[in-house]
Amino acid sequence: MALRIEDYGLIGDRHTAALVGRDGSIDWLCLPRFDSASTFGALLGDEHHGRWLLAPFGADAPDSGITATRRYRDGSLILETTWDTPTGAVLVTEFMPSGNRRADVVRRVTGLRGRVRMGQQLRIRFGYAKALPWVRQAGTEADPVLLAVAGPDALAVHGPKLTATDHVHTSDFEVGEGETVDIVATWFPSYRDVPEVVDVEAELEATHHEWSTWTRHLTHDGPHRDHVIRSLILLRALTHEDTGGIVAAATTSLPEQAGGVRNWDYRYVWLRDASLTLDVLLDHGSLDEAAQWRMWLLRALAGDPADVQIMYGLAGERELPERELTSLPGYEGASPVRVGNGAVDQFQADVIGEVMVALHSAREAGVAEDSSSWSLQRALLTFTADNLEKRDNGIWEMRGEPQYFTHSRAMMWAAFDRGVRAIDDFGLEGERERWLSLRDGLAEEIEAQGFDADRGTYVQHYGGRDVDASLLQLAQVGYVAYDDERMLGTVAAIEQDLLDDGFVLRYRTENSTDGLPSGENPFLACSFWLVEQYAHSGRVEDARALMNRLASLANDLGMFSEEYDTAAARQMGNTPQALSHLTFVRAADAIADAQRDG
Repeated sequence: MALRIEDYGLIGDRHTAALVGRDGSIDWLCLPRFDSASTFGALLGDEHHGRWLLAPFGADAPDSGITATRRYRDGSLILETTWDTPTGAVLVTEFMPSGNRRADVVRRVTGLRGRVRMGQQLRIRFGYAKALPWVRQAGTEADPVLLAVAGPDALAVHGPKLTATDHVHTSDFEVGEGETVDIVATWFPSYRDVPEVVDVEAELEATHHEWSTWTRHLTHDGPHRDHVIRSLILLRALTHEDTGGIVAAATTSLPEQAGGVRNWDYRYVWLRDASLTLDVLLDHGSLDEAAQWRMWLLRALAGDPADVQIMYGLAGERELPERELTSLPGYEGASPVRVGNGAVDQFQADVIGEVMVALHSAREAGVAEDSSSWSLQRALLTFTADNLEKRDNGIWEMRGEPQYFTHSRAMMWAAFDRGVRAIDDFGLEGERERWLSLRDGLAEEIEAQGFDADRGTYVQHYGGRDVDASLLQLAQVGYVAYDDERMLGTVAAIEQDLLDDGFVLRYRTENSTDGLPSGENPFLACSFWLVEQYAHSGRVEDARALMNRLASLANDLGMFSEEYDTAAARQMGNTPQALSHLTFVRAADAIADAQRDG
């Protein structure tokens, strides 16, 4: 059975990523891209669905006396685990080399004291555990290589010689003080020659240099600084190096509720999540990613703006049909396991607003404008105007009947607002008077139909009375001031209706028309939005208190998933969740701003 979600750490090469458990097992890895089929899929089943275990021999015994302490090497995505055993100690250094345009996983074992017997267990299962590979021994006695092939996929594993028993390959070896044993797995297309093994020392140095150079330029002067930097690193790790696409998470189908059916594939690029990520990276001095993502956007949206989607593949692929897998039973049995995402066909009216806000922020940050970028934004505003009367599925991808969601209408307001400001503040050309009229008309409409005057709160959708945590974004985009009475009334309603043990639910599923069974856990991003709201409306102590509670929900490596089960005290949902990390950074920034202003 897979570990708890918080028991995993992430390594990656900005093309894909692996989840490494506290027990030394890589239980999730899709090669060569985030959205490829899994090679190790035990996360959504058990060891029979693919895993790669490397740990001191006998570490799984309850009375072994073996302990593990892990951390990231400063400013990087290089994972270091120190194993203490009764006979000695070793350091296991794990990473995926960045910048070499290959798909390698490196696991280096270094002896620290005494002698430690290490065990290795390798179960390769390509194609979401549907393809059992043909495996053969190659290499030499001095450099043994295990080759595994199934269809288009192949894996070469260099290191201590592995022997087979019932489709499982194992080895054990000893490491003494000062000794080093390197193990390298390399994915390659099965129709090509076996690649040469990497120079581990050179790749380790280059990978650390690449990450630490990037992090040195990050800025944050405020609380939770180390955690903010770690979150920014994780956000960059989810950004594809070649295309600039930013995936929402590295996993699929980790359930929002234990045993539930809200299991979605997040290994794609949502315009909303990517835009919000871009905004956060810009705020912390990362301009290159902004320019690269804007080029991704230009490619993905090329053509008729009427064809715009809410999400795309890593390179801008449009076809992401949702299907259910039978080869993986699901995390702790939560099924179905889904690949693809049916939300790709939804109309979510808010996404253009997030895109326009992010691109306006890029312009303000000094990212050079070009004619194609502004032409695209004008086309997006035309698309928004043409669909002004269309109901949508909202930010939470409701699978029930479309509505006029207040958050979506406010984001459409934000889209036209940024169009007007581009003309007023930067001298660009466009339909200023039309956009201004549409913006102001949306504001009148929202106040008339999206605000409950009796209760003094904005509502989830027109004609309803329930609140929604997404309403906290209205102040973030400037639709209403953080300390406006209407916003304060909305906060009070959210506190009354949506708090679960002090954390914020997205909405009350039992009252919704989302088309799914009711019940889910607090959504971490929503709680971070509340921190931001508190900080900007004079409730700084409340902001600090909630922020400290939320920060404690991260695992020992600073990773957040999507949701948190307060009853079971455990993380739930896909991980690491970009939206959780970017809203955490925004919340920390808001507290820092409030402290400076106070």
